[in-house]
Amino acid sequence: MILLEEGNRILEETFRERFNRTDEPEKLFLTIHDFDGVSYSVETKDSKSVVYLQYGADNILFREYGALFQQTAEPGFDVTLRIDETQLGAVNKDELVKKLALLKRNALAAPFEAAFYAQSQGQQTNIMTVNYRDQEAIYIMGFPDRVTVIFSTVFKEETDQIFGRVFLQEFVDARRQPAIQNAPQVLYSPREPPLELRGLKLSDAENIGYVTFGTSRQNAFQFFLLFFERRRMSVCKRVQFNCALHFPSD
Repeated sequence: MILLEEGNRILEETFRERFNRTDEPEKLFLTIHDFDGVSYSVETKDSKSVVYLQYGADNILFREYGALFQQTAEPGFDVTLRIDETQLGAVNKDELVKKLALLKRNALAAPFEAAFYAQSQGQQTNIMTVNYRDQEAIYIMGFPDRVTVIFSTVFKEETDQIFGRVFLQEFVDARRQPAIQNAPQVLYSPREPPLELRGLKLSDAENIGYVTFGTSRQNAFQFFLLFFERRRMSVCKRVQFNCALHFPSD
């Protein structure tokens, strides 16, 4: 079983070590390439004590990071956080470190929060699209009775296609097990897009597939985030494990 953490471990360890230093801070330049294609740049620019964290949802990010969040991102990035270590004062540094490590998670949360809020109000949203990789996307829709999340994924190599189909089909088949028959519905289409996406301009990749989840559970976002990361890691590492659909209870 692959255990994936919610935050980025390298970011967390980098800021924890830096915030706990008692000597003069050093200049910092660090580039991190996450497994799923996300890149981070952590660097000091105008001062050794001012660190820029950049990530490639404004409302969610401002709520989580306050004045650290920069309205205008640095060139080449989608999000920039500016941390002045001399101004941290009485800030809970352990809590701040954890928040910084969750930057990607918080950036992805915005459309999910909007969809679940609409569902709780008996409303419907337009399709919200997260283009997270070339030819691949996440589509999030809120309905009065549920939230639908569709992942499109492309496996280019023949061996990846085989492992990918097996892995994704397991999510569909798992619901047949007596212990999890009440789990939300999961559908997998190896080529044809779901009805919800008809009319959209979609990728014409030959080896594209779609996985559709439907749920009314307000606390299911963490599951979607783990699925988003695990389905690619599991195929690339060519590992086998039992897939269990587990949604936290309300």
